Amino acid sequence: MTDPTPPSGLRGAVDLSALVQRPQQTQPSAGGDAIVFETDDAGFGSALELSRTVPVVVVLWASWSEQSTQLVATLERLVRAREGRLVLAVADADRSPQLVQAFQAQAIPTVVAVVAGQPVPLFAGVQPDDVIGQVFDQLLELGAQHGASGRVGAGGPEEGEGSAEPAEPPLPPLHQEAYDAIERGDYVAAASAYRTAIAQDPRDALAVAGLAQVNLLGRLQGKTLDEIRNAAASASDDLDAQLDVADLDLSGGHVEDAFDRLLTLFPKLDADGKKRVRERLVELFEVAGTEDPRVVAARRRLTNLLY
Repeated sequence: MTDPTPPSGLRGAVDLSALVQRPQQTQPSAGGDAIVFETDDAGFGSALELSRTVPVVVVLWASWSEQSTQLVATLERLVRAREGRLVLAVADADRSPQLVQAFQAQAIPTVVAVVAGQPVPLFAGVQPDDVIGQVFDQLLELGAQHGASGRVGAGGPEEGEGSAEPAEPPLPPLHQEAYDAIERGDYVAAASAYRTAIAQDPRDALAVAGLAQVNLLGRLQGKTLDEIRNAAASASDDLDAQLDVADLDLSGGHVEDAFDRLLTLFPKLDADGKKRVRERLVELFEVAGTEDPRVVAARRRLTNLLY
């Protein structure tokens, strides 16, 4: 059994982009409602879209796993008890290899969530009802922070006066400015807004994480996967090329590969190169999530190299 991971924030270390453009053909469950439904690689686009309204809990299960059957039933009961503030997407792992890969599932069953289009790891294996309930409560809080605090009825997202949760307070102006800039692909403007927010409040953790994410997106903008990997392969000692491919690895969910690449290169560099790698790693740690076990291990390794 894997201990549940509290949903502490939205991180970009899992790449769902390949699933966004697929036909939106999410299939409802036998119950015929939108609170619990089946999904797969081809239909996950609609679940991503729905996650902008309410948090979407995703369970990767398999018919051959007795734990899976038990967990799906438990999740359905606990999700329905929240009366549409969460939805459950049930994905057969055998029919959804891209979802398994995208969510980096190491065991079946695995439970993750998507909030406002971004993945949130939860837990693997069967968990007690009270533990799942606590995770769901935290997920609802995370949804509220990111504007995904609506309610879904049997026919889909409810509309009309009195049918939805009260609107959440607007984002702080600088956060809204950054989000608007991200929507139009202006990562320079988004980074500027986040830097101003941090200058005003150095404890603004969401702005720190947001700045790390938009810096990553900005560095990759306009570059192709092939040119980045070819440059790194042909110049193993070119620091810029290795930094680029580490960015690419992290953005595609290859978190450990990104960290290992830079940490392996670190001892060979001069003082300026080591400073650049250390700064990039600290930023990538924010993108992946500072409490992620892979980040903890990489940070420990970096500390050992520094001292």
